[in-house]
Amino acid sequence: MTETLLDIANLHVRFGATTAVAGACLHVSKGEAVGLVGESGSGKSATILAALRLHPPNARISATHLTLGGHDVLTLPQPALRRLRGRFAAMIFQDPLTALNPLLTIGTQIAEVLTRHRALSPADARRQAAALLTQVGITDPARRLAQYPHEFSGGMRQRAMIAAALAGDPALLIADEPTTALDVTVQAELVRLIAGLQRQRGMGLLWVTHDLALMAGIVDRVVVMYAGRVMESGPVAALYANPRHPYTIALLESLPRLDQGRGRVLAGGPPDLTRPTSGCVFAPRCSARMPRCMQAPPMFAAGDSHVACWLAAPAGAEVAA
Repeated sequence: MTETLLDIANLHVRFGATTAVAGACLHVSKGEAVGLVGESGSGKSATILAALRLHPPNARISATHLTLGGHDVLTLPQPALRRLRGRFAAMIFQDPLTALNPLLTIGTQIAEVLTRHRALSPADARRQAAALLTQVGITDPARRLAQYPHEFSGGMRQRAMIAAALAGDPALLIADEPTTALDVTVQAELVRLIAGLQRQRGMGLLWVTHDLALMAGIVDRVVVMYAGRVMESGPVAALYANPRHPYTIALLESLPRLDQGRGRVLAGGPPDLTRPTSGCVFAPRCSARMPRCMQAPPMFAAGDSHVACWLAAPAGAEVAA
């Protein structure tokens, strides 16, 4: 059987009265690339931060299970959790300028991962750091190791962060919208770089984005989130060819196309996450809503996909009393 790297079931994340994630399920296997997609505020980042237990102290997290490499993240002591971060699972953050330490050189920050997680000597760590910069496409690595983050361009900073993430030789790489603030040319270069490194190293990849178009050539499976809930999940080819959830359909219709120009704008706005919702959270914006949507649908199997929508219910399925 394929090794499961990340396994999340029935995850809830709350900040005071706000429910950021409500019952999300997600798993990533060895060598698999999974896309986590949704609008801003859909719960994507809250989900992946919970996976590494990186939330601030005011977060309340619960789950039926939340395991990383078979370890229970919610009960793992901090020393053991720190050993998992970087060595088993590493993250590429959205903004490298804030994620990288401005007071330390790039070389120091990459070498720290190597000495902590791979027990290399300072000299070996520096040589390996230079090799990693070369691997991610940064030329003249010896000079660049001595520079600070502000001396790098945005694209180079993101490449340096990728090098730091790879330094621990992780089994799972989590990329949290790593190309958002970059121009399209640099975005395309980094997408190819990360996808190529994932295949070369056999890592699991969890790519978080709001851009469904970006997912098409990168991932094997897609998980679509809305208002903290998983709406649809399935193989990328099936989801693009035959999306089942009205929200997924709306996201795809919003993409610009050469033959149609600008995409269709999804009417309305996301729900207030401070108020409990008894029915389908997407119903107020859904053109296909019907009376049974007043109750939240379970996740129905639809071919190789799973869909949280009554439209995907098998014949005879009834709303719970």
